[in-house]
Amino acid sequence: MKQRTLWSALMVAALALAGCGSATRPASSPSGSREITKLVVWDWKSGDASSASYVQKAKDDFAKKHPGVTVEFVAQPFDQYYTLLGAAIQSGTGPDVILFNGGGQIRDRVDALLPLDQYVTEDKQRLAGWEAFGEDGKTYAAPVTLQGHPIYYNKTLYEKAGLDPASPATTWDKFLNDCATIKKATGARCFALGNKEGAGIQFFMSGLGSGILTAQEYDDWIAGKRVWDSPNVKQIFKLWKDAGDAGLNNDGANSTAMFNDAFTIFNSGKAAHIIGLMSDIGHWKDFSEFLGADKLGVMPAPVVTTGVTPSLAYDGGIGYGVAKWAKDPKLAADLVRSLTTTDALTSFYSDAGAIASDTTIDVSQGPAAVGTLVSEIKGGRPALHVALSSKTLDLMGRLSQQLLSGSATVDEVVEQLAASDRAS
Repeated sequence: MKQRTLWSALMVAALALAGCGSATRPASSPSGSREITKLVVWDWKSGDASSASYVQKAKDDFAKKHPGVTVEFVAQPFDQYYTLLGAAIQSGTGPDVILFNGGGQIRDRVDALLPLDQYVTEDKQRLAGWEAFGEDGKTYAAPVTLQGHPIYYNKTLYEKAGLDPASPATTWDKFLNDCATIKKATGARCFALGNKEGAGIQFFMSGLGSGILTAQEYDDWIAGKRVWDSPNVKQIFKLWKDAGDAGLNNDGANSTAMFNDAFTIFNSGKAAHIIGLMSDIGHWKDFSEFLGADKLGVMPAPVVTTGVTPSLAYDGGIGYGVAKWAKDPKLAADLVRSLTTTDALTSFYSDAGAIASDTTIDVSQGPAAVGTLVSEIKGGRPALHVALSSKTLDLMGRLSQQLLSGSATVDEVVEQLAASDRAS
């Protein structure tokens, strides 16, 4: 999602050694026993205070099943995470259990992972979001959170503009009219947008795409049968450009970081809407703390193409997999299962605001925004951008910046993306 920092080969090697230093495993006993007494987990979440209870509950559950095995979490910096992981994969050594983003980030690395299907059969019905962690019919990680791209809106700005916050626009034309009304009354822009990392176009595509593509086009896109030069696919990029040209976004979107400057713009009331996240950051819990839980709304994508039915775009957000080099795959898979227990995931929801993958968690006492999100999961569909490879996403980020700056046309952009997608 965020652009990865490019490191020199020497720096990568040095960092990988530093990260892997704590990931060394105990030597075999003199008798030649391969008994494992320690498992190492790499992620970027366990160092967060809001994740502490979740991690502890997972460790406690695992300790009950395997009292003689210790678990060490190594929290890596997110902006270096996949670079460090790449070095570990090349060397064939490193952590036993690895956290991944769903979609391209894990699919590009399945050769380094073990399929988990035989270990997680009992969890398949309870957890949602498996598709984002699968490839060629095999499952390579168990989902911890669900990640999606809902459209949040500021009810206070709607009220100040004389609009009904309980009835947001359902069509694109009405949405544009409401945005104009809000700007005239409050000065707030329509969208808070950060595209410095090139992530803004991903949010835009998935947040608004179900109001643009037909049901068949959507299904074909997810299935890999993407027709980039179709009118409706081009419409996604045309609306992206048109929104920038019409001043719907905050100024300087290409120089505004999504994480976390765009979120700050929305929180400060300088924009009425933002296509945010369901979990991690830029999500309902973050926004509720600034706007007030009762002043945060969630709306479906406005309909652009007549006859389409908008749906929530979501997938498995983050999930834990088992490295191919793990000496005891079943033991490592048991740790993955402990990381996805209902008890642990309930803490992750309560403390971190994650929309957990566990569909049995009761969110009825949560804010209205949470209830709306959870109610839309059943009819939700995979996010459009998650179906693309990481290389195509990186290219789309760069081209989206050119569209906003006026240095590329829609036709030029879709032609390059189609070529990249075919190559992937």
